[in-house]
Amino acid sequence: MQSIFGGADEGIPQADVDAFNTACTKAGVKHDSTVYPGAPHSFFDRKFTEFADASADAWKRVQAFVSQNTKR
Repeated sequence: MQSIFGGADEGIPQADVDAFNTACTKAGVKHDSTVYPGAPHSFFDRKFTEFADASADAWKRVQAFVSQNTKR
């Protein structure tokens, strides 16, 4: 499971991110969770220029996840 969060997303506080990660770990779900400090919700599509570095890193993570978890 791939999870990408904006650290400034008021709808998903860090405590919820932590609880989600803990639940995944307890359930034995392989997961990768990344929080981009200062980035708002939906930073990848609405604030691309302002959060270009976070967006580029998030895209690399998504591509790697898909590549690792799909058949070719």
